[in-house]
Amino acid sequence: MSQISANKNLLAIASGLLLTASFPPLKTDWLIWIALIPLLISINNETPKRAFRLGLITGLTHYVTLLYWIINVLANYGGLDMITSIFVLLLLALYLSLFTGAFSALITIKMHSRIKIFLFAAIWVSLEYLRTFFLTGFPWGLLGHSLYSRLSLIQIADITGVYGPSFIIAAVNISIFEIINQRRHILKNRYLIIETILLIVVFALSLSYGKMALARYSIIKPENTMINAAIIQGNIDQSVKWDISFQDKTIIKYSDMTKKSFNTSPDIVVWPETAVPLFFQDENPLTEIIYEIAKEGNTHLIFGSPGYKRDSDRILYYNTAWYISPEGEIKGKYSKNHLVPFGEYVPFHNLIPFVYRLVPSAGDFSKGESDAPLMLGSISSGILICYEAIFPDLAREQVRKGASIFINITNDAWFGYSGAPFQHLFISVFRAIENRRPMIRSANTGVSAIIDPRGIVTAQGDIFTDEIITGRVSTGYNEKTFYTRNGDIFALSLSIICLLIFFIPLFYSKASVKK
Repeated sequence: MSQISANKNLLAIASGLLLTASFPPLKTDWLIWIALIPLLISINNETPKRAFRLGLITGLTHYVTLLYWIINVLANYGGLDMITSIFVLLLLALYLSLFTGAFSALITIKMHSRIKIFLFAAIWVSLEYLRTFFLTGFPWGLLGHSLYSRLSLIQIADITGVYGPSFIIAAVNISIFEIINQRRHILKNRYLIIETILLIVVFALSLSYGKMALARYSIIKPENTMINAAIIQGNIDQSVKWDISFQDKTIIKYSDMTKKSFNTSPDIVVWPETAVPLFFQDENPLTEIIYEIAKEGNTHLIFGSPGYKRDSDRILYYNTAWYISPEGEIKGKYSKNHLVPFGEYVPFHNLIPFVYRLVPSAGDFSKGESDAPLMLGSISSGILICYEAIFPDLAREQVRKGASIFINITNDAWFGYSGAPFQHLFISVFRAIENRRPMIRSANTGVSAIIDPRGIVTAQGDIFTDEIITGRVSTGYNEKTFYTRNGDIFALSLSIICLLIFFIPLFYSKASVKK
């Protein structure tokens, strides 16, 4: 390997490490503004093939170091040995790296374009958008997510979704690279100057919009729209969670913690995903405790417990959120719609049955039959179970159907002591901003929190601790944002523009050949 190739590989690795360092748990999110520059330097004047390989290196470095916690999930809870767990992580990282590789190859093809900053940023966003839904989707760690604490810059998400902040980040990286790369001739490149000025204007407008939005949504809602919420974080060890002999201790613990929250007169009490580790719909002494706790507190109780339904000669299982009214009655339920592939179900299992042997602990859950909000009395609540909160469309659809608040129940114990619980929380921040709805988030071992419509975390617990988190939440947000009404029109428009830019020249070249 030549010295030049080695240096380019090191630059590609540096970009991957900088990208990871921009996300929690590290507090160095400012690195995101320069994270892509080493990769851009490495692929400069390279062929698309070599650029693709360098992009893969960046992607592999980034996703292996960002998603390392998957090894813990698979090895400790998934029944896989360490070697296989590492292999699965590498396989997922390689898949996600294809998008980074594609970005590198595509911008190399257009490296001689007069307009680069906005085109290359549009290419990045188009690939992020594709990653959101392709092969069930995995929009974890998008560029925009790194700005979760830069509230003024991410308020545009109620127009563009997370892709707006991603676009600005990519454009800033590309702009800095172009200025460095063309520093000797920059005054002669009027296109670069114009694009840089336009980028500064876009940045300033986004910042101004963010400040106005923060001011607008900081106005306290009328008292009659405010409710008291209590989040119970039981911190049940995953190794005993499904132990039958431990069921009564789990229910008693949640019951006792909930009673302690009654001094705040909670209107809603939220327990985490699968907080009740049994089939709640089957009557038994433990379920009676749960009915009684709702009646005693005169509160709406939401909690997770597996459900099932008999369908002809088979039984369908669901990951379900149950609602018990203040009268102590089951008044509704929501079953998870977006299941975790290879965790809650095995995709294409009819075509690849051998996968069951690779993932011995994979569940066999069915997709929920409704995505409508749950009515907690007069409160329309959009329910998101576990990683459903990372998918913008799921939250948006619930608000389109009338949800005035979000309730996210999850069990992040799988992640262990890692950055994943914090990454999961701060991705959820964007769902609140996009739709301008507060979120009550209950996690088994953290991070439980209350998020307001500005994306501000107004109450938060720690991880792997017993927590009772209380706070005030407004149910008076009824307007539907541009994003709620129109969805990912920003990202979709950029994707269409990129397709036209790449395919129209091919059409004309074929036409010329025919002549």
